[in-house]
Amino acid sequence: MQQIALNHLLFIDIETVSQQANYDQLNEEWAALWEEKVQRTLPVDTTAAEFYPQRAAIMAEFGRIVCISIGYFRKDGTQWQFRIKSFSNAAEKDLLQSFLETVTQMEAVQNNWSFCGHNIKEFDIPFICRRLLINGISIPPYLDFQNMKPWETNIIDTFQYWRFGDYKNYTSLQLMAAALGVPSSKGDIDGSKVGEVYWKDKDLQRIVTYCEKDVQATANIVLRLKQLPLLEAEQVVIVS
Repeated sequence: MQQIALNHLLFIDIETVSQQANYDQLNEEWAALWEEKVQRTLPVDTTAAEFYPQRAAIMAEFGRIVCISIGYFRKDGTQWQFRIKSFSNAAEKDLLQSFLETVTQMEAVQNNWSFCGHNIKEFDIPFICRRLLINGISIPPYLDFQNMKPWETNIIDTFQYWRFGDYKNYTSLQLMAAALGVPSSKGDIDGSKVGEVYWKDKDLQRIVTYCEKDVQATANIVLRLKQLPLLEAEQVVIVS
C-alpha cells in the first residue's frame, strides 16, 4: 500500500436494490427463476417470497444499481483534498452512462490509476459489469477484467488487503474502520435498509449520502494503512 500514490486511486462504492419492491410484483417467469436461484440457500422457515427483499438486491440478475459514488484525492496547495461525486437515478441505464462518461474522461487525462474500494473485486465491479451488459452497454477497457492478465487488473481492494492471505472470514467495512480507528460511515441507515429507504421512503438522497460516507470511510482506511493523517471535514468536497 505504501508505494501506491493517493492520486492514482479512484474510490468507488455502489448501492443496489431489488428490481421490484417485493416478490409478489414479479411475473410468473421471474418468480420461477428466483425460486430456482435460491432454493439451495433458503434459511430454515423462510420462503422464497420472504427471502426476496433480503437478498435480491445483491444479485445482478434480480437487482439494480441506484447509486454509484466515486472519490479521488487532489492536491490543493500543500494539502490533499478528497472530492466525491455521485451518480444516482431511478433509470439505471442513464446512471451507468453518466458514470462511464465521467470515468472515461478521467481515463483520457490519466490512465495510471486503480479502482479502490471495500469488497469491490467480488461485488461492486462484477455487479457493474453485469448490469452494463443487461442494459445493452459495452464494457469499457478499464472494466474489462475478463481479458486482463492478473498483474494488469487495476483494483485495490481493502477487503482483500486486510485478509493477508486468510480466506476464512469476511470483514465488513465498518469493522475494518473500527479496528483501525477510522470514523464510522454509518448514518441513519445501513446496507440492510437501503431497499426499504428506496421502495418505502422513496428517499434516494439518503442512499446517496450513505454511499458517499462509505467512499470517505474507505479513503480514510487507505490513509490509515499508509500511516497518514485522516481526512478533516474541510478536506472533503462533494462535487455536483
